[in-house]
Amino acid sequence: MPLSAAAAMAATTVLVAGGAAASGTTAAGAGAAAVPADVEPVDVAPALGATAAPAPRADLSHHGYVTLWGDRIAIRIRSENRGPSDVTASTVRLRFSAPLAASQELPYGCLRAGKATVLCETGGLRSARGARQTALDLTLTGSPDEVVVRLDTVWSGGARDTDRENDVHEVLAPATGDAYAF
Repeated sequence: MPLSAAAAMAATTVLVAGGAAASGTTAAGAGAAAVPADVEPVDVAPALGATAAPAPRADLSHHGYVTLWGDRIAIRIRSENRGPSDVTASTVRLRFSAPLAASQELPYGCLRAGKATVLCETGGLRSARGARQTALDLTLTGSPDEVVVRLDTVWSGGARDTDRENDVHEVLAPATGDAYAF
């Protein structure tokens, strides 16, 4: 599921309590789209005694560096999958200890998810074959002396990643213009 589809689904997911909404409003409030009264909820749980297929396994890894100078911050990320299964796409989240400026030019596949958060999709990551590069050059609100950048995988294309140590990082970047690796 691409980042835009994941973000759109998260923004429009509505839970309707007790079956269909007959009054024209849903549990999310009057602004949400109404569910027709003749639509019954679908049960997607496996039948009694049936077992679900196990999730594929992958080992996503993100490494790179952060550079801070003045009100500018640059992040370079190398995302790869060490296997054993391929990943159709994944999403990496970057959270900053300082707010980002309101106007940002983000690369293709990235979007704002708050005042100090950016989400970027990595695209498909084949098992043990190459890596994807993501480059962000962002403007902060003000010129902080340092910024903490927290980076993690928030979606792995349905694959299970049991080694989270190489895809979750926290980097302190002083405003020296030097590159700080993660």
